[in-house]
Amino acid sequence: MTPPEIHRVTTLDLKVEPFAWPFADERRGEIDAHFAKRQREKPDLWNGRILLGRNTVRTGERLAADYFETDFASFLAWRDWGFPDANVFNGFGMGALQSSDGAFLLGEMADHTSNAGRIYFPAGTPDPDDVRDGRLDVAGSITREISEETGLDEAAYIMDRHWSCVFTGPLIAMIRILRVDMTGEALQARVEANLAREKKPELRAVHLVRTRTDIVPAMPRFVTAFLEGQLLGKSP
Repeated sequence: MTPPEIHRVTTLDLKVEPFAWPFADERRGEIDAHFAKRQREKPDLWNGRILLGRNTVRTGERLAADYFETDFASFLAWRDWGFPDANVFNGFGMGALQSSDGAFLLGEMADHTSNAGRIYFPAGTPDPDDVRDGRLDVAGSITREISEETGLDEAAYIMDRHWSCVFTGPLIAMIRILRVDMTGEALQARVEANLAREKKPELRAVHLVRTRTDIVPAMPRFVTAFLEGQLLGKSP
């Protein structure tokens, strides 16, 4: 995996346009067979429409890219097969919930999800519902994912102005700190109470990170790179 690079920006300019993805077209039969196998393993997987990116350009405090629509089956095969098309990336927003006493809250994905056991900030691969006036609305995507995974609405936090864009090869995590006016334990208890009310929650647990010793291998490298920078007081 490419060593992480973190770029702090204030503007995301992510244009959404039609694009025929050669990987998805040329390997259609293999992709469909792979998805059928994965769906037998995890019946809740759904082949909906998602958005992937290409053509990134970083200029000062601005990150620009082109996004296109494809199906989840193609994305899953591309991911599971080691990202064979290097011209495409998975660029997604993450809401880094931070309590008033400095703790970050992360969720552990439930067994029925495609990332079971992984621990990271509320996030999701963008989909067509996140498009506004031909642009990908990452802030809106984060708001939706926070609500779906934790039950917190926009009134519960204040979004920072800056984005920390963590580049790790075919993945770009666009992370924004969401400041919550309650302690870490109170935030954790509130989210756990919401999970207990749900019939089939996306998360099976939530974790607080206050120091580097709270970082565990189940956290992806783009998450740990961000946390290490924040906890060391050296955020890019």
